[in-house]
Amino acid sequence: MLPLPPPPQMEINLAGKENMSTPLNPGAKRPGSSPFSRILGTPRSMWIGTPQAIFGRLRASQITLHQPRKATPVTWCVAIVCLLFSLLLIFFGIATLVIFLAVKPRAPLFDIPSASLSTIYFDSPEYFNGNFNFVANFTNPNEKIDVQFEHAEVGLFFFDKLIAAASLQPFHQRRGEVRLQSVELISSLVLLPQNLAVRLQNQVQRNRIMYNIRGSFKVRANLRIFHYSYWLHGRCELEMTGPPYGVLFARSCKTTR
Repeated sequence: MLPLPPPPQMEINLAGKENMSTPLNPGAKRPGSSPFSRILGTPRSMWIGTPQAIFGRLRASQITLHQPRKATPVTWCVAIVCLLFSLLLIFFGIATLVIFLAVKPRAPLFDIPSASLSTIYFDSPEYFNGNFNFVANFTNPNEKIDVQFEHAEVGLFFFDKLIAAASLQPFHQRRGEVRLQSVELISSLVLLPQNLAVRLQNQVQRNRIMYNIRGSFKVRANLRIFHYSYWLHGRCELEMTGPPYGVLFARSCKTTR
């Protein structure tokens, strides 16, 4: 009688039940090609044995996750400071918006109600001399805001050529106040381009001289504890009669920020 073949090898699956497999032979599948190995990426030998041994090996092979680090007191302090700073910015932004909506600030106005031209003559065809006077009218239209003119300069122009300039002393203006200030502009030996000199002489002969006044003012608005500064620009186009008794014939003024 022929001897019996050896019994097939047994494997125990994850649930602990026996699973018959084919005897090991040269044509058998290589270890590591089982579904467990393909799915879980672990060697086949990891899943062979009793359930207690399998779970023990799995527990030992798990990667220990590091617990998040606790925040240090310095980190908490920085976070609190940033939060307080953000809240302050939001508070001041809302307060500024409410104040502007409630107060409705307006820029002061610059105007020239009167002016006089007493002198225009030429030492030579290109050197100009003149004497021009005007009254500047500064009006603060705000009902709740005082303004301070910290810096003020005015210039006299013939077309785009500056022929005289003057600086004004700083002054304070209360809400709703109107201030009149006399300004004298003297031109002495001002070199004019030939074309502008000819134009000015022709205007004197026609008894209509076109001048421009340009003013730049640094204004500070005060509302109790709040204040802010800005630049104000005044532009006036003047039409004068000829000297020696030249008076203001027409004007057009505009004030912008």
